[in-house]
Amino acid sequence: MESLAENFSRYFRPRYAVTRHQQRYSYTIRYQVYAEELGWEPLNDHRLETDDCDDYAHHCLLEHKRTGDIAGSVRLVVPPAGRRDACLPHQLHGISSINSDKLDRLSPDKVGEISRLAVLNNFRRRPNETGKPFILGKHNTNTIFTEKEKRNFPNISIGLYLSAIAMVDLCDLDLALVVMEPRLQRHLKRFGLFFHQISSPFEFRGQRALFELPGNKLTSHMNPQIKAFYDMIHEDLEKQPWHIPQERPPLQQFNDPV
Repeated sequence: MESLAENFSRYFRPRYAVTRHQQRYSYTIRYQVYAEELGWEPLNDHRLETDDCDDYAHHCLLEHKRTGDIAGSVRLVVPPAGRRDACLPHQLHGISSINSDKLDRLSPDKVGEISRLAVLNNFRRRPNETGKPFILGKHNTNTIFTEKEKRNFPNISIGLYLSAIAMVDLCDLDLALVVMEPRLQRHLKRFGLFFHQISSPFEFRGQRALFELPGNKLTSHMNPQIKAFYDMIHEDLEKQPWHIPQERPPLQQFNDPV
């Protein structure tokens, strides 16, 4: 029997977004999910969802192998050393840590925040669609997903979280942060991601809190199946070209040739 990692890798692979064109995929996916679908961000003519943290973020895409479609994206924000104006996403929203002294003792460029995880609606299987052809939306109306492909859709989110954790390790960070719902933290704990809550719960599009995961404990609690899944993603990302995030180009430049 195939393992989770082997089965998932048949249909999906992580892609580090090294070029402007690839990063634009991430901004487009985020726009479709956060602006058009959820209404959490304002609509705009560019149809891109970005913020100041994208200037110094690592972006990862999850590609559907057979079609080349991008199913989802996630980013890891790492403030560059020496840039006092650079902050993490939770700081933009004024979220305070209970253990702020601990964060203050760490070099800013050794702390990263996972954020903006988004999965396109077309890759989120619905309970009432079992046995029906899963047809991609307005961009690729001729694409039909098989039942085997659809069975992997629930693993897309954990694949993106593991991709983000792999980027934390590849960036050699001391600490990873993430803002999420406490119930999501409990769900991720089942996969061996033991994020520890370091802020009081607050209301922000639902109840959320700030969580941390030390860089030396990224995989400490993963069971063998999830660890193999993580190792596969880590190995794939490690082989891909990386870059040091710099200033984001103006939006009108995103259509330039790569």
